[in-house]
Amino acid sequence: MNLPFTPEQFLSVFAYYNLTVWPAQVFLNLLALTAIALAIRPSSSSSRVIAGILAFLWLWTGLAYHIAFFADINPAAKLFGAFNVLQGMVFLTYGVVRAKLTFGFRPDARGIVGALLILYALVIYPVLGHSFGHAYPRSPTFGLPCPTTIFTFGILLWTVGKVPKTILVIPFLWSLIGFSAALTMGIYEDVGLLVSGVFGTGLIITRPFPDPTRRDALKP
Repeated sequence: MNLPFTPEQFLSVFAYYNLTVWPAQVFLNLLALTAIALAIRPSSSSSRVIAGILAFLWLWTGLAYHIAFFADINPAAKLFGAFNVLQGMVFLTYGVVRAKLTFGFRPDARGIVGALLILYALVIYPVLGHSFGHAYPRSPTFGLPCPTTIFTFGILLWTVGKVPKTILVIPFLWSLIGFSAALTMGIYEDVGLLVSGVFGTGLIITRPFPDPTRRDALKP
């Protein structure tokens, strides 16, 4: 893939972003931890709050990274930013306004895979990045597109009931686009991005649902 910037320019954008927005990274990680806690101990309003957090993360990624920083070296970043903002609005519409998303951790296969993706996004991703030579601030921190996308798939695997396919389109496409570009730039920790997009989407859309006409399926 031919990109209009060099690996050095790419890493320099991360450094400029991280140093400029600090300590926003702390706040973004706290939002992620809040979403995790609410999914593990759900309440009547927790699903709307989690969806609102996902919406904020995608809006942040689109506006505070793609458009405000990445666009300096990549003309396509404004388009990426627009799609990230659109994804934020999708979460607001389906998760907050319409309440079509219900989150709640279950210790089944999908719940465990979701937990692993969340752990990867928040902990393993930066550790791997450091081992690959991407030390802070020249590294993609949480709140930037790739770790945020991995986290999104992880938390969506903690949903109860169907997830509207509209919600999955942009994260899935970014898992392909972002991975191919990042691999060219040597961001090898983004292998998790491709894994989350392919397997996360597959597990979400193939989740079995109980037959509502069967009485035993209606039991808690």
